Amino acid sequence: MSRHIKGNKSDCGRWKRLAEQREGHRAEVSLRHHFTLSYRGYTSVKPLLANYLANELPLTVATSGHRAVPRSGMMPGESNMTSIVHKIARQALVTFRSPPRVGEEAAKSFLENQSKLKSLMTEVRAADLKLAPRRGGGDDSPPAASPALPYQHAGPPVTYMHICETDQFSMGVFLLKSGASIPLHDHPGMHGMLKVMYGKVRISCFDRAERPAGGPQEAPPPPPAPPGALLRSVLRSSEEYTEESGPCVLSPDRDNLHRIDAVDGPTAFMDILAPPYDPDDGRDCHYYKVLTEAEDTEQKEKEVWLVEISQPPGFWCGGEPYPGPEVCL
Repeated sequence: MSRHIKGNKSDCGRWKRLAEQREGHRAEVSLRHHFTLSYRGYTSVKPLLANYLANELPLTVATSGHRAVPRSGMMPGESNMTSIVHKIARQALVTFRSPPRVGEEAAKSFLENQSKLKSLMTEVRAADLKLAPRRGGGDDSPPAASPALPYQHAGPPVTYMHICETDQFSMGVFLLKSGASIPLHDHPGMHGMLKVMYGKVRISCFDRAERPAGGPQEAPPPPPAPPGALLRSVLRSSEEYTEESGPCVLSPDRDNLHRIDAVDGPTAFMDILAPPYDPDDGRDCHYYKVLTEAEDTEQKEKEVWLVEISQPPGFWCGGEPYPGPEVCL
């Protein structure tokens, strides 16, 4: 769901040193993930990070290359190479080394490795990530923004904890406040796996409609919309997940668009995307709005019309430190 901001190694090194001088501990500066989740309206990395440092915001996420280093508040002894979090990351690396692309049939080896990853994800719990359930309302999360940024006065509705990232996959935790939603969005050519850590979410999964014989009934004619912005889609499912549920899985061809809503209080879920978003490689994130609802509410798979929209103004994502075991890949 992030839109990337371009930087280079020189930029990264410079801002890393400044952050370390200001905060007095080892830090890494991500030019690809955290800042683009936390801030909107920037087109290059330097003014974004200048604002970040000028407002004395806490350095909340460390990501650079294949290794996640200890963050502020983590002691070196907390690193656990046998933790289930590390096992999940290692299995994700194996699983998504050569995943099936759009329209390709999954090889037996991929399906076997994916099954192993699903089993590990089913086992993981909030305590394994050192996550404590948040309170029901209000701004009870660590501050992720400065009062100098007006759209962040109430704190972010969604927060992200980055665990690790490689060229093959990214892994982290999303925390949603009570009543918060991650808008309907896509994952172009990507696989994914989502596991609730605490609370409850409703996940509504959509796909681009390709009506085979005997498939869902055709959606009604769409309302007027800008040319090229409409997408005929199928609502595959809308289900609730808790920490006792297995993971929700998406692929390039199935359940690739989804909306995630917090239900009955705050919630958190672990998230793996493979490969990570990358606009330069055709994997930018697009947001959508449902224009037409299917009339037949008994129909299992319903065709609807979607329209592509800009990132909704009420949605933005902050960042905070990942408190769990270190992951080294």
